Amino acid sequence: MDTPKDVVGRAAAVLRVLSQAEPQGLGTSEAAHAAGLPRATVHRLLSSLAEHGLVDRDPRSGAWLLGAELFLLGATAAPRYDVRALAHPVVRRLAEVTGESAFFSVLRGDETVCLIREDGAFPLRSHVLFEGARFPLGVVSAGIAVLAFLPEREVERHLAEHDLAGPFGAAHSADAVRGRLAEVRRTGWAVNPGLIVEGSWGMAAAVFDAAERPVGALSLNGVVGRFGPERQPELGRLLLKAAHSLGGAIHQR
Repeated sequence: MDTPKDVVGRAAAVLRVLSQAEPQGLGTSEAAHAAGLPRATVHRLLSSLAEHGLVDRDPRSGAWLLGAELFLLGATAAPRYDVRALAHPVVRRLAEVTGESAFFSVLRGDETVCLIREDGAFPLRSHVLFEGARFPLGVVSAGIAVLAFLPEREVERHLAEHDLAGPFGAAHSADAVRGRLAEVRRTGWAVNPGLIVEGSWGMAAAVFDAAERPVGALSLNGVVGRFGPERQPELGRLLLKAAHSLGGAIHQR
């Protein structure tokens, strides 16, 4: 018999996969596959969540979408958690100065979640990251940057509990990730050399809270030719400066 903790955990997993499917939504089977749960379980959860306004169902397509009640709950919590007003000008400035797509992602549990995207003037862009996209720590440049500055015991727990190589390829084996983390600690910034989509590179720098714990990351993404070794130090310094500025603004708030 499911415990309340089991039910809440499964409902949270379903809501997360729906958040990544906005605005098209997901069918019941698609949501079940994405959440790694049985279809019957997900159907019961979605029906119950719909009764409370936490999800809606498109009457034409049958797709499930996040509900209005979630918006109201989020709006109530926003004053304590929403740092987008602080991050937006920093991200926009990075995009303007570099010409690349710039992002701000926050740490949530064992994942980074992209909150902000601003595109620069360079016409060729990467579409790996978008607002609402979630990746496990150690994946994409933001997740590499954040994981590198967590306590070692948390890093090892994460690598033991998550098989990153399964969904993301052999370049995300535990040893390969450890090697990238060591490089981040040496330079201060993370580099993702096209590990998710070939030819799409990214760089990131962690943003820290007042206790010097990473709470998110600023990142730049673009085509491989724009992230060569001759330009990486320049982009790295810009990211570090911007991350320091945003961290300071978060401390003051």
